Amino acid sequence: MMVISKQYQIFFDFLRFCIGAVEEIPESAKDADWNELYRLAQKQALVGILFDGIQRLPSSDMGISRDLLLQWMAQCQMLEKANMRLNDAAILVSEWFGKKGFRTCILKGQGNALLYPNGLHRTPGDIDIWVEGGDKRVISFVRTILQNGKACYHHIDFPSYNGVEVEVHYRPSFLLCFWHNRRLQKYYERVKEEQFSHRVKLGEQGEIAIPTDEFNLIFQLTHIYAHLMNEGIGLRQLLDYYYVVSKFNVDGLMLTSLQKELKHLGLWKFAGAVMYIMKEVFGMAESKLIVPPNEKYGKFVLNEVLEAGNFGTYDKRNCFGRSKLGHNIQRIYRDIRLLRYFPAEALSEPIFRTWHFFWRLRHK
Repeated sequence: MMVISKQYQIFFDFLRFCIGAVEEIPESAKDADWNELYRLAQKQALVGILFDGIQRLPSSDMGISRDLLLQWMAQCQMLEKANMRLNDAAILVSEWFGKKGFRTCILKGQGNALLYPNGLHRTPGDIDIWVEGGDKRVISFVRTILQNGKACYHHIDFPSYNGVEVEVHYRPSFLLCFWHNRRLQKYYERVKEEQFSHRVKLGEQGEIAIPTDEFNLIFQLTHIYAHLMNEGIGLRQLLDYYYVVSKFNVDGLMLTSLQKELKHLGLWKFAGAVMYIMKEVFGMAESKLIVPPNEKYGKFVLNEVLEAGNFGTYDKRNCFGRSKLGHNIQRIYRDIRLLRYFPAEALSEPIFRTWHFFWRLRHK
């Protein structure tokens, strides 16, 4: 397991300042290698978040070169434009599906950005839109628009809108373990009505439906879990979850119900790992944690995050090439690494992958 470097420790200290978890400028900022912090911010897709903190620093010299500052500023301007473009696309795609008779809900993405103090500085991805109707109906409809749209178990490709990638979901997410996944899909079916009707204003541009806070606590945890099992995760996804948890009002009865659901879905240990990161990296107060933090599991997951970066892009352990054979060997290598901590998911992964192969053949 990796040892956290001095610059990563400084990065964590400064990140807590940037998100307002601490008010005072950390002492360690005086020893920051700002070029290294910029590199780490890129690796973890947090360039805009750290820039918000830099703007709060005193005018006295903190060791940031003018060239780096201008480069950082230019990146943030690009993030702002990208987020505004995604806001427009999220509204228009939702409206388009509505006119075709489908209720929708925007997952993660621009809904998460609403939780941030400055949502325009969150690194955006694509649009994940949950479309009501089930896999057969939604796949059939999408293929009237995109004949060869590639479908997998939870989503299908859709034509991009103004350069923005769109994924159409008929299932918000899934778990590799079949019995836990069955419970998860029943949960989604049970609470879907509230998600499709939970509408919010997106800036000054229009309205979209986004999930409720309670739904996001489970859904986004499964999303992070899936990325850990499949390719890798970065701090950006975990910061999203930090804001989801921060918004949740910890009520005794509601918390008990949530914890019962996490255990039922096989998410308890992973939730404990994530709560460890919420506390140790982001500085979340103990009173806000939704389950007790698990140090052993948390250190393992944090190590994966720091090794892999955003979506596993920077993981040097990915050494088996990009061929189908190399990809499958890489998956087995990952399964073995994760087996000790998350056996149900790791053992189910090769079985699920085989089952998924035939599922895709059936839905071609």
